[in-house]
Amino acid sequence: MPYRVTFVCTGNICRSPMAEWVLRQHVEDENLDVEVDSSGTGGWHVGDDADERTVAALRRAGYRSAHIARQFEPSWFHRYDLIIALDEGHRRALLSMAPDEASRGRVRLLREFDPDASPSNLDVPDPYYGDRADFDLVLEQVEASMPGVLEEIRTALKER
Repeated sequence: MPYRVTFVCTGNICRSPMAEWVLRQHVEDENLDVEVDSSGTGGWHVGDDADERTVAALRRAGYRSAHIARQFEPSWFHRYDLIIALDEGHRRALLSMAPDEASRGRVRLLREFDPDASPSNLDVPDPYYGDRADFDLVLEQVEASMPGVLEEIRTALKER
C-alpha cells in the first residue's frame, strides 16, 4: 500500500496544490510509492482549477499542474499517513476535525520540515491577494521544506 500525503490550505487553489505538485515531482523522480493530493479547509472553491498564478509559478519552475479544488472531510483522516497544513489556522482546523489522537498525530505544518524556518513563524503566507512575487515566495518556501518532507516519507517507508 502506498504512503499517502495530503496538503491542506484554505481554498485549495494556491498553496496546497503548489505543494502537492512539487512533492509529486520529487516522489516520481525518486520512484517512491507515495500518493499525493491536496484539499482546503473551506468549500469556497470546490470544483475550481488551481489559481492561474499558482499554475504559472509551477510552470516557471518546471513543474506540471492539473488540479480540481476540494474540501477536506473529517472522514478522510484514516486515508492519510501525513496531513500537512500550510499555516497554523489550517492546522487548528484539522486538529479540531480529527476523530482521535492518532489522527491528530498525522497533522504537521509544512515549514516544520524546513530547517531554516523560524520556529516562531511556520506559516506559508497566503498569496491569493498578492502578485507574482507572493506566489514565487510560496514556491520557495514549499521547495525549502521538501527535503525534510521527503526524509520523513523515506523513513516511514523503510519502517513499513
